[in-house]
Amino acid sequence: MTAVNECPLQVFALMERLGIEPSAAILPRLSLRYATAFRRCKACQSKECCRDWLHCAPTTIDFAPFFCTNAEILFELQNDYLEARLVR
Repeated sequence: MTAVNECPLQVFALMERLGIEPSAAILPRLSLRYATAFRRCKACQSKECCRDWLHCAPTTIDFAPFFCTNAEILFELQNDYLEARLVR
């Protein structure tokens, strides 16, 4: 598996550990952020570091790792996802 092919798995694994449901990407107000996070992950230069970090990280985390180019977007998605769940 190449690094580019691993990227979607890495961003989704990170979302899962942050408590963000990947299927929430279908919500209109969240879809652009999901698409941006995916695109940033695909272009990221820290794929190997991310893979190693995910291998060692706990199953639940509060924040993305410091090197993650998606840290801000993932923080926003955490908050938006929780808010969207409360509205249901």
